[in-house]
Amino acid sequence: MNFRFKRLHTDSLLVLSVFIVASCGLAYELIAGALASYVLGDSVLQFSTIIGTYLFAMGIGSHLSKYVPEDKVLQRFIEIEVLVGLIGGLSAIFLFLAFAWLPTFKTILYALVICVGTLVGMEIPLVMRILNSQKQAFHELVSKVLTFDYLGALVVSLLFPLVLAPMLGLARSAVLFGILNVLVAGWTAWHFYPKVAVLTTQGLSANEQKQQRATHAKIRDRLIVRILVAMVLLLAGLLFADRLVSLSEQKIFKAPVIFATNSPYQRLVVTEKSGHLQLFLNGNLQFSTRDEYRYHEALVHPIMQQLHQGISASKPDLKVLILGGGDGMAAREVLKYDSVQQITLVDLDPKMTEFFANTPRFKTLNKNSLNDPKVNVINADAYKWLEDNDEHFDAIIIDLPDPSQYSLAKLYSESMYHLVQQHLNAEGLIVVQSTSPYYAPRSFWSINKTLQLTGFKTTPYHTYVPSFGEWGFIVASAGKVFEAPTAYQVPVRYLTPEVSREMFVFAPDMQPIEVEPNTLDRQILVHYYLQDWSDE
Repeated sequence: MNFRFKRLHTDSLLVLSVFIVASCGLAYELIAGALASYVLGDSVLQFSTIIGTYLFAMGIGSHLSKYVPEDKVLQRFIEIEVLVGLIGGLSAIFLFLAFAWLPTFKTILYALVICVGTLVGMEIPLVMRILNSQKQAFHELVSKVLTFDYLGALVVSLLFPLVLAPMLGLARSAVLFGILNVLVAGWTAWHFYPKVAVLTTQGLSANEQKQQRATHAKIRDRLIVRILVAMVLLLAGLLFADRLVSLSEQKIFKAPVIFATNSPYQRLVVTEKSGHLQLFLNGNLQFSTRDEYRYHEALVHPIMQQLHQGISASKPDLKVLILGGGDGMAAREVLKYDSVQQITLVDLDPKMTEFFANTPRFKTLNKNSLNDPKVNVINADAYKWLEDNDEHFDAIIIDLPDPSQYSLAKLYSESMYHLVQQHLNAEGLIVVQSTSPYYAPRSFWSINKTLQLTGFKTTPYHTYVPSFGEWGFIVASAGKVFEAPTAYQVPVRYLTPEVSREMFVFAPDMQPIEVEPNTLDRQILVHYYLQDWSDE
């Protein structure tokens, strides 16, 4: 049966449908890539494989669309919209739960990507066939459909990272787009199936016309039932999305989640177990209150003690730059030195610094350091801030997340350290948190080699942090070689002269190995890091 629709409102509704289905199609792709990066790491690998698989599946869907009979095009389009909305809309929730409970997460991830991609690939060809049934000029038809297809992709590519992901999170964003797909199905069914009576019925008897109307009325009723059921499920998903994601995170982190939020840059999760708090950024442990003092004392005090000892009447005050460290713990340790005049703390994420500046339990933990008048908190990308400013500092403490993806490994590159060098006073010192020399030796020694390539003299050291295992740091200086302190003139919980001496001694199984430096053009550090930790 050939459909002949009245053109009144048809074009505008179908073109609007193209805009929405294009937006939803790209959104599911972005959500799958972001979620895979969040739980698996290596954003470039995850986005590349997700996008490639998704586009391949869309090609399959586009090919399969030609097997839809002409008299079933509209019906199949509505059914596909319902399926895409339901599967794509609930995909993020299901994937979070699958990662927590099922060992075959990657298989499930790519199966969902192929399923959604195939359905999305069928949408545009079916819309074009519906529009073509009105005998429009082919060039006008293609131009109109592709224009709104690309426009929808543009809109969601801006809204998703800037608004939806930080405000709603991945799970609720996916559900929202699922609801939009189902709404497209709903208004398409509502707009077209009541007009069955005006379909061309030339050549049919009155009885045949009556049977035709009855058949389409039944089809429309079944479609509307499916649409309503899908909408109820999606609204339930929207209502319970946060609880289900929290449930999966409690399973992943093996502790109750007491706080979780999304920012444009990362997901922050705080858990509590046996009275101890743990902070996770994008699923990676940043610290535990059980032993964070070990890490932060080892990071800060070796260089600060040497600089503090070197103050003189000609230079009585120290200026300190902290890159990262948005939790305020490193700043807490630096503020123990009365010779410190000013601390500039540059952290990308305002949600991170606001949380640790305003949450009572964490304000107590960091001694309210982020609200200290000596501390100037700047929310900016560390690399960009170094490029745009010309201040000089006596100590630069680089307390950034591990180089698990390219956006982070950039901050461990030769060009980054050249920028750092330009902000360091002649006798100043730098310290870099450098992952584990035991668990991630290629990463650790690559950071060391990169600093040396920049022209720094380096002094690696390490300590044991129970939450992390053996952890490493590197002191870098442009002037004289750093000498480890034998005592500390400020109160510390962990460091003693004996512990301090042992930090600078490397056992035979942590000796330097041959690695390549990390450059901005060839970020080998990401490869080393993922390879190192995949061996554990």
